[in-house]
Amino acid sequence: MAVLSHVLVLNAGSSSLKASIIKTDGSRDPVAAAHVGWGSDATRVADRRRTVAAALDELWQQGVDRSRLVGSGHRVVHGGERFREPTLVDESTLESLGGLEKLAPLHNVVALDTLRAVRELLPDLPAVAVFDTAFHATLSPESYIYPLPWSWYEDWGIRRFGFHGLSVEWSVRRTAELLERDVADLDLVVAHLGSGCSVTAVHAGRSVSTSMGLTPLEGVVMGTRSGSVDPGILIHVLTERGMSVADLADTLEHLSGLLGMSGVSGDVREVQRAADDGSARARLALDIFVRRAAAGIAVAAVALPRVDAFVFTGGIGENAADIRSQIVARLAPLGVQPIEPVEMGSDGLLSTPGSTPAALRVEAREDLVIAASVTRLLG
Repeated sequence: MAVLSHVLVLNAGSSSLKASIIKTDGSRDPVAAAHVGWGSDATRVADRRRTVAAALDELWQQGVDRSRLVGSGHRVVHGGERFREPTLVDESTLESLGGLEKLAPLHNVVALDTLRAVRELLPDLPAVAVFDTAFHATLSPESYIYPLPWSWYEDWGIRRFGFHGLSVEWSVRRTAELLERDVADLDLVVAHLGSGCSVTAVHAGRSVSTSMGLTPLEGVVMGTRSGSVDPGILIHVLTERGMSVADLADTLEHLSGLLGMSGVSGDVREVQRAADDGSARARLALDIFVRRAAAGIAVAAVALPRVDAFVFTGGIGENAADIRSQIVARLAPLGVQPIEPVEMGSDGLLSTPGSTPAALRVEAREDLVIAASVTRLLG
């Protein structure tokens, strides 16, 4: 009988599906991996089950022994008030998660489709949902209560939840290793910059402030999402411009951010190419992205007693050296030293050794956090 020693991890993001096989012994190198792009908006993909099946086939072709699988682990962005721990998935769980789709329309619907596909394709394999919101369960009321009528919170549950928790959790752990410090002794600002973007302040391993809110729409500029805008604008386009609620929601989720400003794409690489080719709108979109990201980092910093390090992760944070450098340059009033726009293919210091606060690049490894959660839950 085969030893159960592997976890199948499915990370369904807003722009890609990452599938991997992770050992339960804590090894960080995946046994196998597949990455299927969904463009800048996964909800525009008509047949997501086929995408999941293709990703699994790619894993099997790499020689994975399916008899060794303990279970599958799935990133789910929004867990609401109910789901704060990794949860074994059954039909009741799926039904409850379906009720949260409107709070994360770019994410939860994709994650649930992925879950259903894996349960159909691998019906005997236990499935575990791991939630991006869970890491932010440590937020205090002064961080999660909005300045709105109290009944909106008490009766309707409107509050800040925060997202990208799996990425932030890994970034904190990895930064402690790189700096050779204990997590409990670190105050960090983690900027997850990708197709979705958020900034989180972490004190002693606990989330104390984060930019995303009730939904993943709030905060800094993103690929196709607006981030925070004047709510009066939304009232204006509804009442004065005749826009429907459905069209407004679609615009904020799918047609704003880098795409809306540049008119080119929600993919920062394409926007950069357009800017290099002389597009003034693309250049402006990048400048606004940098300014908003730096402002989000500054806001997170004031939630901490000090800042030991700024951490960049996510597709843009890891790979867009020019953008990282420009963001850090705007943080000079906080005492942050400039960094060179140097490409880095691995985790490490971006700043000069010994400078405080430090700046680091950390690869997003939600897969390791998910795999560890599955291992703990299923034993």
